[in-house]
Amino acid sequence: MSDENPVPPHVADQSCEHQPALRVVPLPADTNPAGDVFGGWIMSMVDIAGSIAARRRARSRVATVAVNSFIFKQPVSVGDLVSFYAEVVTVGNSSVTVDVKVYVERNPENAVAIKVTEARLTYVALDHHGNKRLIPADM
Repeated sequence: MSDENPVPPHVADQSCEHQPALRVVPLPADTNPAGDVFGGWIMSMVDIAGSIAARRRARSRVATVAVNSFIFKQPVSVGDLVSFYAEVVTVGNSSVTVDVKVYVERNPENAVAIKVTEARLTYVALDHHGNKRLIPADM
């Protein structure tokens, strides 16, 4: 199965179960010496997108405690519109595990959406003092 979706990205977005947690266009300052967007920049954005979903579910501050998996499938280029989709997959007593899928939209005149990265991260819920706290039951 290919990670490239030849349908226009706005149509692909409508078929998704949820809206992206984050959308960003990388700039030239975000590139590595080879001219591709630096993997650390993508990892940072994935962490931000995942934390948004975790924070909403935990109803509190969260901190990243684990990057369970991280797969770079395709390079990201300057000018790509990068969309980060986050989904809570597991909720524990004080932790939230989130899957993040990353797609780019290329060629605005003949748009394609391509999956470039997927990751799974775990966050811990924190109280106002930065201590681990229990996550309330889902309503």
